[in-house]
Amino acid sequence: MGNQLFQQAREAVQLAEQAAQSEDAVSAAKNALSSAYANSTIAEKKQLRELQNRLDNLQH
Repeated sequence: MGNQLFQQAREAVQLAEQAAQSEDAVSAAKNALSSAYANSTIAEKKQLRELQNRLDNLQH
C-alpha cells in the first residue's frame, strides 16, 4: 500500500499549491512533511525534500 504519511504529505503540498499560498494550507503541508520524513525510506526522503522545495517556493 505504501507509506501513508508520505502520501498525505504529497497531497498536502498539492493542496497548498492550489490554495494560492493559504497560510493554513502551507502550515498543514509543513506538518505533514515533518511527520512523513521520520518514517520514510531514502527514496521517499528525496521526494519529500523536493516537495519541501515546492512549498518553500510558494512563500517567496
